[in-house]
Amino acid sequence: MKFFDFLDHSVTPYHTVDCLKKALLDCDAQLFERNGALIAVRFPKKATRDSRFRIALAHTDFPALKISPNPDKASSGVNKLHVETYGGLLYTSWLDRDLGYAGMLAFERNGQVHTKLIRGQKLFRIPQLAIHLNRGVNQDGLTVNPQTDLDALWSAAGEKKFVDVLKAELGTDEQLLDFDVQLFDGQAANKGGFNDEWIYSGRLDNLSSCHAIAEALLASKSLENDFIVAAFMNNEEVGSVTREGAGGNFLQVVLEQVWNDACGSTAGLSAALGESLALSIDMAHAVHPNFPQKHESNHGPVLGGGVVLKSNSQKRYASDVVSSANFKLLCKNSGVPCQTFIARNDMPCGSTVGPTISASLGIPTVDIGEPMLSMHSIREMMAAKDHEDMILVLKKFFV
Repeated sequence: MKFFDFLDHSVTPYHTVDCLKKALLDCDAQLFERNGALIAVRFPKKATRDSRFRIALAHTDFPALKISPNPDKASSGVNKLHVETYGGLLYTSWLDRDLGYAGMLAFERNGQVHTKLIRGQKLFRIPQLAIHLNRGVNQDGLTVNPQTDLDALWSAAGEKKFVDVLKAELGTDEQLLDFDVQLFDGQAANKGGFNDEWIYSGRLDNLSSCHAIAEALLASKSLENDFIVAAFMNNEEVGSVTREGAGGNFLQVVLEQVWNDACGSTAGLSAALGESLALSIDMAHAVHPNFPQKHESNHGPVLGGGVVLKSNSQKRYASDVVSSANFKLLCKNSGVPCQTFIARNDMPCGSTVGPTISASLGIPTVDIGEPMLSMHSIREMMAAKDHEDMILVLKKFFV
């Protein structure tokens, strides 16, 4: 699966799952889907009560601007769309960008509810206020009010409503009931740097991890006794407490089902999970060359320096001494360098799906990722080599 094609196609969690499903259809793994989340399981050749799980976790969602249920506004000869912020997005990065729209439509046909993926072909925009009308912006900094400043301009004033655009995606016998549509960066992924050593794209957090897991799963074969699990969860950026998120029961239900199918009952599952290993894979903060003081000086990952082991004494990451040791050994056996990240004591630390999954399933978990810059910007940056290293580590994990 080509990385750039995956990045360009996966403009919503639904599109991410659609792309992953198509890539994994022929890999002899059982697929389970739930509302923008996907779990793939490769069964062992012979499952026994001594079987264990090798689980790689990532998330399919990313910070975005979601079009509100009643979005239409008009001002100064222009039709606007009101949006809701999703996740901790960097507001200023969404200004003066070419914005596409995509998502899921729910509609009625013959008395039944159906769904359809859409991706519009037109581009919208959220223009900045000109400097002549905001003279102090370069000295005072740009402040964005998400309620009033992020309405997207989508057409010249007229009677047409945005819902009419969505209805046009359906057949004459189909009636729109609801929609989940969001804006996205309309620029394609690209190489960057003088030697093409970097990757510029929207949604690298966390599509890069999803792609690495999928590539490793596609390259894997059924193990003698262990289950291989690739879990792509939704809603991590808003806390994971949804039925399709890490805080829901999706992964637990799937693990119980496959264990029961392979072993005849769920007896022994909890013990097996306690002796298994999960890799929680989410992007990591590389040291910004212009702001090195934002990192702890002895724990600053760099672009191109290898995969990152993330640790936090307040347990915002799931890594513990044994799971971290197992990951370091995995890196050593893969020939891949391992960097370490901890947050500064005077700055809050983010989190991942790792602690939630580890606590609910009782599975040892380590939080890892690829270093990047501009996290949660509409356009992010990473090193191509780090992505290659992550794929190597995951291939070794699945062997």
